[in-house]
Amino acid sequence: MLKSSVVALLVTASAALIWLRFVDFLAHRGIIPSDVSRKLIHIGTGPIFVTCWLLFPDELNARFFAAAVPLLITVQFVMVGSGLIKDQAAVDSMSRSGDRREILRGPLYYGIVFVLLTILFWKESPVGIAALMMLCGGDGLADLAGSRMKSSVLPWAPRKSIAGSVMMFLGSFLLTYLIILIYNLAGVFWGTMSDFSWRITLLALTAMIVESLPFKDIDNITVPLAVVMLGCFLFPI
Repeated sequence: MLKSSVVALLVTASAALIWLRFVDFLAHRGIIPSDVSRKLIHIGTGPIFVTCWLLFPDELNARFFAAAVPLLITVQFVMVGSGLIKDQAAVDSMSRSGDRREILRGPLYYGIVFVLLTILFWKESPVGIAALMMLCGGDGLADLAGSRMKSSVLPWAPRKSIAGSVMMFLGSFLLTYLIILIYNLAGVFWGTMSDFSWRITLLALTAMIVESLPFKDIDNITVPLAVVMLGCFLFPI
């Protein structure tokens, strides 16, 4: 079992790092702007990581092997953001202004949340997966749409738009539905997808409302926290 967990860890880490370095390369070469690269990392890393959970054996310690992947990436974020190591490609892809210290906010919170939710919920409940997918797909698409689609701003949050909130809901619902469908087909979660759908809808609405609040740089904490709080009621462990 230990060997299986180690192999799964290596495959998961490789898949995540390939995606990260690919986006880093595109941003560093100027093929995509930094705001797009940040959100591609935000949107793409999570589904890759959570789907790879299926590679791990069903044993107690497997979650800690899986959590080691975002933990190591988060440690790298800290080292780059604090200047302990130089990685301009990572700075270009994860910061808005090119200031490495930005990595110590949003990207760092993102990594910490992934580690905690992996350990706390693992494959035992859809709650952790829902929180992570809404953080990835919903929040990522909301930022991209809000900055590119012409739309009225929200009365209570002038920096955010109606289009962004709509994409927050759609991205949250669709990505969560997709990953839970995969887990359902794999026999990890039981039940019909129609039964999952109304719960996912309520969670996506909650994520949309929380993301729309006028708080800066803490969406990576507030969105998954709200989803977990409601999710524990909708999906009792």
